[in-house]
Amino acid sequence: MRILIVEDDETLADGLCAGLQLHGFMPELAGTCDDAALAFRNGDFAAVVLDLMLPDGSGLDLLRRWRKAGLHIPVILLTALDSVADRIAGLDRGADDYLGKPFDLDELAARLRAIARRQEGRAAPVLRHHALTLDPARQTAFVGDQPIALSRREYTLLFALMERPGAIMARTTLEDRLYGWQEGVESNALEVHVHKLRAKLGAGAIRTVRGVGYQLAEDVP
Repeated sequence: MRILIVEDDETLADGLCAGLQLHGFMPELAGTCDDAALAFRNGDFAAVVLDLMLPDGSGLDLLRRWRKAGLHIPVILLTALDSVADRIAGLDRGADDYLGKPFDLDELAARLRAIARRQEGRAAPVLRHHALTLDPARQTAFVGDQPIALSRREYTLLFALMERPGAIMARTTLEDRLYGWQEGVESNALEVHVHKLRAKLGAGAIRTVRGVGYQLAEDVP
């Protein structure tokens, strides 16, 4: 899951990024309101972790502008302002969840998974497609009862396909999920990850829809 962390404290931001990567997320950092706006213009995110006090403005004002513009992305507020009134103000201005500092990283990861499930319209924490099972909380994948060892990008690719197993996922959408908006993407990078994933799931597990993208096959083993 690709997420945006809007936090100006570099030490905390780097720690969040490193910790959430261990939980299977693909975090990107923005230190100001302007940086966050630029990130949104250049990429697609599944959720935002937003600090309230930023160098060039208020996170609450930024959130209000996003909601006024029709941006429905899930947002978790992460801030030292943790009174009941602060929490109410954040939630009433469009936040989906609220965590006060200091916080537990495992709890933040669980809350991100929960709001992503709600956004996708599913309640079950585990994704299933025929014999394929993906458990985001444990970052494990199985074909039947057999575990599959996946790299971080292979896991992210499979997660993206299993979120919408009947849909054709555009290659640009998948590249956005796999790579940051500031990362260069080689022309055949996605194909390399698809090839490696097919080798682990079965050659026919992922269909190529020429000129469009990729789709999980209906008869994945």
